[in-house]
Amino acid sequence: MVELANQPLVMEGSAWADYGLVDSGHGRKLERYGSYRFIRPEPQAMWAPRLSDWSAHGEFVPGSDEDGGGRWHFTGDVPPQGWELAWNEVKFTAQCTPFRHLGFFPDMAPVWDWMRGMVADKPDATTMNLFGYTGVGSLALSQCGPVTHVDASKKSVAQARDNAALSGMEDRPIRWLVDDASKFTAHEVRRENRYDGIILDPPKFGRGPKNETWRLEESLPGLIGDCRQLLDADSRFLFLTAYAVRMSSLAIGGLLAEAFEGLPGTIEHGELAVREEGVGGRLLPTAIFARWSNPA
Repeated sequence: MVELANQPLVMEGSAWADYGLVDSGHGRKLERYGSYRFIRPEPQAMWAPRLSDWSAHGEFVPGSDEDGGGRWHFTGDVPPQGWELAWNEVKFTAQCTPFRHLGFFPDMAPVWDWMRGMVADKPDATTMNLFGYTGVGSLALSQCGPVTHVDASKKSVAQARDNAALSGMEDRPIRWLVDDASKFTAHEVRRENRYDGIILDPPKFGRGPKNETWRLEESLPGLIGDCRQLLDADSRFLFLTAYAVRMSSLAIGGLLAEAFEGLPGTIEHGELAVREEGVGGRLLPTAIFARWSNPA
């Protein structure tokens, strides 16, 4: 039956053609997104920067509220409607958003690779992406079979559809749903549906399309319980990430271990991290994760 690994792992992301972590330090990070460079806050970069040149096209300066606020300050010409980037065969639009990020999460790249590897040998694998945002992960999974993409934001789902068209993947078998993740998953349980894999990237706090309230510590256990009912002994994975939370990866690993009791496979946990470019590049932690895997 399922085993929980006690020792944490690090899933390490590295640079690719359209993205790289150039440097980090003193609570900030310098990244390149295609031909543009940006500075963003990063509290976990507690060390000193390696480079003296931090010239950038823009910087996000946070507000006084630790949970939000702030604005972009631009020193170069940045297209307000965004610009095209690519990860492998997936194309998408990057854009400076009011929430300090740029329309996708580059530290998820090793996760996209890992998920595709888990179902690569399973024809027409059915997967679900909860809190799917702008759809890069859904498009990456769509090469393996049908994907159900769920997000409460109508704007994010519209952007995901645009990214599918940009990638030439608008005919892929992807269901694009504007819905509350918890409600939709509960409905899927009642429909007795099943999936080969599920990825979920829940926020610390959020609201659904009908003003449903999401609080991670309160809402996550029930959602994980419903996800478990959508998986069986032939399913391959569940991947859970959590950002900007005061909890250990062992805590969410333990939550999965309790919910997945009775299934085969392994539960692992740890941190996502991105390595700086260049010789001696350091690992910058970005999020915690827990995953259930059940390879063939």
